[in-house]
Amino acid sequence: MATETILSPGVLLQEIDKSFITPGVDPSGLAIIGPTAKGPVEIPTYIRDYNTFKEVYGTTLESASNAYEYYTSLAVKNYFQNGGSNCLVTRVVRDASSWTPASSSRIAPRDAADTAGDGPFTLETLSKGTLMNSSGSEYSNGALENGSKDNIRWEVKDINTAQGTFTLIIRRGDDTTAKPIVVETFTECSLDPLSENYISRRVGDQYYSKDETDPDNILVTINGEFPNKSRYVRVSAVSSSLYQYIDNGGSVQAGYADKLPNSGSGIFDGGTGGNLDGAPLFGENGVADNAIQGLQEDDYDDAINILKNKDEYRFKTLVAPGLTQELASDKVSTIIENTTARGDSFYVVDLVDYGKTTANVTTEAGELDTSFAASYWPWVLVRSTELGRNVWCPASTVIPGVYSKNDSIAAPWFAPAGLTRGGITNVTRVEKKLSKAVRDTLYSNKVNPLATFPGQGIVVFGQKTLQNAKSALDRVNVRRMLLDVKDTINGFARSILFEQNTEATRERFVRLATPYLESLVQRQGLYAFQVKMDGQNNTPDVIDENKLVGQVFLQPTKTAEFIVLDFTLTPTGASFTD
Repeated sequence: MATETILSPGVLLQEIDKSFITPGVDPSGLAIIGPTAKGPVEIPTYIRDYNTFKEVYGTTLESASNAYEYYTSLAVKNYFQNGGSNCLVTRVVRDASSWTPASSSRIAPRDAADTAGDGPFTLETLSKGTLMNSSGSEYSNGALENGSKDNIRWEVKDINTAQGTFTLIIRRGDDTTAKPIVVETFTECSLDPLSENYISRRVGDQYYSKDETDPDNILVTINGEFPNKSRYVRVSAVSSSLYQYIDNGGSVQAGYADKLPNSGSGIFDGGTGGNLDGAPLFGENGVADNAIQGLQEDDYDDAINILKNKDEYRFKTLVAPGLTQELASDKVSTIIENTTARGDSFYVVDLVDYGKTTANVTTEAGELDTSFAASYWPWVLVRSTELGRNVWCPASTVIPGVYSKNDSIAAPWFAPAGLTRGGITNVTRVEKKLSKAVRDTLYSNKVNPLATFPGQGIVVFGQKTLQNAKSALDRVNVRRMLLDVKDTINGFARSILFEQNTEATRERFVRLATPYLESLVQRQGLYAFQVKMDGQNNTPDVIDENKLVGQVFLQPTKTAEFIVLDFTLTPTGASFTD
């Protein structure tokens, strides 16, 4: 900022705006690993609201006369209900290699004599599993025997032979002819690859696969040319590519009109893989051999590995509800190792299955030592509106909602605990009501209690990380504050990457970082800070190595977790100052 020289007496008023702050990634951004009713398998997918989650991943699943809801669905709903805005879902299934999508039944061409081949084009569901199969008998009212709210059917109509266009409709599998439930409509579709309305371009034809060339670093690769605009299907093949449907003379090319799809509707079939193949047990019925909702701990391997990629997948909080330290310690350790290596996220760990004792909980907590994770106990009874009943869930199902609520009314560096910000919504009761003595035992062993107070509900009553050493990072609010600071400062540093290593560049970084850190002081995140990037830490030798070195010193604020009040009775007439 230019400085004005004062040549005569007077008052100079200057405005210095330090309120402009480049925001980091949503500090409450959630990543969740777990089973879902449907959806892409082991392909991390960003979800922006709960309705979208229901459309893509479903909520309930049925077997005979029983209905179930996975912890994943309950966690996502609780998160969004408490102000969450960004959720990365990675679906885990039993034996993922055996799961396939469903394909559309033959879409017939207008030429009725053409009964060979697959038809003009073929659709494939984005979701995998037998749940996507809507095949079976069709009743007189147009309802499908195997149609459900979770699968789909297709319909083609409005054939325009003069222009070579048609309308593709995706309908819900449980609708009828009289009451169709349309979920997506693509008008004026074309089989001409030169057209802007080419069917693959309008609907999308991409699919994802896993590149396991390096088993320790599994990558997700994109196949296909056109991004998927449909939430339900992609075009897997176009058998009748009608190049330049209308020729240079303005006429429809010979034979092309008969290759357009005929009006009609159809089903999807061929999907393999069943959610309930493992006969899952939920909540209080879970046992050691079947405690992860029908999955084995090894089923989580690829999903855990994929989320190591911090450049591709950004999030601040990670949960895998039901994957406990007690029954899957190797997987929990791997997640903690990955989280520590990423250095930009925080893991909420489930320690034990339902029905365990305080001693079990503290024993499992004692096996872990990290500031990048925290644990909460006991289990909670959550209302499932989808099932119309209450279900038991591990604490990690509801803690992301607490974090989200905390950040929406305060900030990540405020403790997500206590009566002001630690209340848990949509919880009927906890597995065990904890006495003061039990809460003391848990907190002394790095486990954050879920306490019940008459008239005040169920409250998170602790905020320790799983770190053994006594330092600022043994508290959740400090760790989450540091994650937020690192993310924002990293953005500032990226803006000067490949710039000249000069004093001007170093001063530019300091000017970017200082207002942001000052705002944290004003908003009670820090007591004080210092940003140092100058000639002292950027000597000629450092500069010759093409390095730019800076230091950020932080003094994080501490929370009042132990309040001591002395009540002293004095004789009548005594001075209170004595």
